[in-house]
Amino acid sequence: MPFWRSVGGTLALTLVNLNVATCRSPVEEGGHDQAAKEEPKIVTLPGVDTSELTPREQRDWSTYVSELLAPCSDQPVSIAQCIKETRPCSLCLPAAKFLVKRVTRGGSRSQVETAFRLRFSPDQVKTVEEGSSPSKGSKDAPVAIVEWADFQCPYCGAAAPILDKAVEQYPGNVRLVFKNYPLPSHEHSEIAARAAVAAGKQGKFWEMHHALFENQQTGLDHDEILKLAKDLGLDEKKFLADWDSEAVADAVNADRKQAEKLELRGTPMIYINGRHFELEQFNLLEDLNDWIELEIEQRTGKQVTAKPVAPAAAPGSAAPPGSAAPSAGAPRPAPPVPPAKKP
Repeated sequence: MPFWRSVGGTLALTLVNLNVATCRSPVEEGGHDQAAKEEPKIVTLPGVDTSELTPREQRDWSTYVSELLAPCSDQPVSIAQCIKETRPCSLCLPAAKFLVKRVTRGGSRSQVETAFRLRFSPDQVKTVEEGSSPSKGSKDAPVAIVEWADFQCPYCGAAAPILDKAVEQYPGNVRLVFKNYPLPSHEHSEIAARAAVAAGKQGKFWEMHHALFENQQTGLDHDEILKLAKDLGLDEKKFLADWDSEAVADAVNADRKQAEKLELRGTPMIYINGRHFELEQFNLLEDLNDWIELEIEQRTGKQVTAKPVAPAAAPGSAAPPGSAAPSAGAPRPAPPVPPAKKP
């Protein structure tokens, strides 16, 4: 079974379950929380189950829903007030439930508020042009996932099958768009990106995408990539010409520039309907499906759950799927993955 269809191996499990290491540029850490305020009154809201929260978690959650504003800009009230008064904001109840999960997961106040803002704040939605980038899934799908990735980034390799699986789990409702961001810290990532684009000119982008990730640990030098192209049945003469062409180089560079405008800090960088699925805040295994299902409900009015998809196993492994974290330049150590380099 190909590696790209699997997250059951040691690498994927390590990358995803730890959710801490990234192929990314170093950035400053957030500040410390402010001194504790006066203990809040415990809040109860219709439609929100907080019975499993500890007393401390109840207090924390009550503070968040009482102080954070409703996700709808035309409702300048707290989440709690929005729900109690049945305000016309369909995101208030999901926001309160989201905060229950974040509280049980732990983390500082600043981390919870950052995650909430990324997921629900109206000002966090950005315009993400898909252009002519390769995609899979219905063009009319209500959910568009746009990913920037590096074929030599191990975290991108772990994320790939999870994102691919989402298209299968929500048929007709999810479209996956791929964009290149080859990191200068990875020796062969530029020629790998160009190879994928060149293969796309013969209608085999996704086949090359999968082959590159499957063979990621071999180094992906020129000869290895050429062998993959031959194995895929590509016209070698045309592939070589396209691989080295200015047009293909320009296509890769256009993806890179677009990512830099969005202030990419690491790969994979993922946007879902214009919102940054920040992998320092969210976990692909724990958060992706909830995110997708809420987007579908908000855009279609229908409640959809993931279609069962049989998990693929890596060669010699029957382990269940893992998850993935972002990656780009100087990751925190996560053995057995070797440290990535700065871009």
